[in-house]
Amino acid sequence: MIHSLFIINSSGDVFLEKHWKSVVPRSVCDYFLDILRAKPQDIPPIIATPHFYLTCIQRGGVYLLSVCKQEFPPLFVIEFLHRVVDIFEDYFSDCTETTIKENYVVVYELLDEMLDNGYPLATESNILKELIKPPNILRTIANTVTGKSNVSGTLPSGQLSAIPWRRTGVKYNNNEAYFDVVEEVDAIIDKSGSTVFAEIQGYIDCCIKLSGMPDLTLSFMNPRLFDDVSFHPCVRFKRWESEKILSFIPPDGNFRLMSYHIGTQTVVAIPIYIRHNLILRNGEQGKLDLTVGPKTTLGRTVENVKLEICMPKAVLNCILVANQGKYTFDPVTKILHWDVGKIDITKLPNIRGGIAVQAGCSSIDTNPFINVQFTISQLAVSGLKVNRLDMYGEKYKPFKGVKYVTKAGKFQIRM
Repeated sequence: MIHSLFIINSSGDVFLEKHWKSVVPRSVCDYFLDILRAKPQDIPPIIATPHFYLTCIQRGGVYLLSVCKQEFPPLFVIEFLHRVVDIFEDYFSDCTETTIKENYVVVYELLDEMLDNGYPLATESNILKELIKPPNILRTIANTVTGKSNVSGTLPSGQLSAIPWRRTGVKYNNNEAYFDVVEEVDAIIDKSGSTVFAEIQGYIDCCIKLSGMPDLTLSFMNPRLFDDVSFHPCVRFKRWESEKILSFIPPDGNFRLMSYHIGTQTVVAIPIYIRHNLILRNGEQGKLDLTVGPKTTLGRTVENVKLEICMPKAVLNCILVANQGKYTFDPVTKILHWDVGKIDITKLPNIRGGIAVQAGCSSIDTNPFINVQFTISQLAVSGLKVNRLDMYGEKYKPFKGVKYVTKAGKFQIRM
């Protein structure tokens, strides 16, 4: 399926290539690079060339470009490329050009194990860490002196079992299971404060440290909220279809149990509001007045609030006074950044002041908009709640914990 993989930096230079089936010339990347230079903000994920199909993703400032000779399921390859980046981040804590260059040997070892003759083989982090030990300073020095590699000489215990994502013989002194329910709100709010579009992209991340081979079931208070779901391979899908219960033997350590989408606008509560007043006149001093406040937060505190206001090109400068946080204005990009921080309901954050407008400029009529970031702890804005977690197959009682977090995804307010 996948013949080759090229990793390209933001300048368009190929700094790593890996071939599985046959060597594909580097010149095939020219089709991608032409699009990158012409339309850097609008690169199609699939590029058809006379002899190859190119699939690309962009993460961490680098592009991963896979090359296939025959037609293939596009999402299959895109998901694999994202999994490659996830593994790099798990091993090196980051996936940038510098990090990859510093760990060339481990990167090639990982790519060798993740694909076999162009088809995905081992993509679970737990299995890969048994095969290839994560790099550290002592291991790097020892390998340099002895000439050894990070690759283990024995096959992982779970690789050939019916449960390849979990190794056998796991033992912990403290048995714990933690679940993070994270929801990202994507919304567009118009001038009057009405919701034009709203949806929730959510996921449940787990940290499971349980001895033996536990069989878990996780149930929700209101599973009918989900419009669309995607599961880790460990989840028994038939049980979910019939009973709406997650039944699974978990991998050891950190993993994403499921992702979900809620698109019903009546369910999506907007947790924050912004009262805005912007007056711009050609060649005159303009005015800006913004106030941020919580809306539907069930008493929870809104934290890490940041506003990015894209001003019209006619704006020269902003002289403002903020009663909370700090602001900066970039006269080149015309973007006003306001780092608000935590919202105190007794004294709502406000920023106001004058705006210098260029005389005789025709772009004054363009409508500015605000990109919003925020975090709300201990709240799932959709109302999703975990009902209970049960464990079978082991006799001990684990410690269990659930944490809810709501974040802003692509949250935009039009002015």
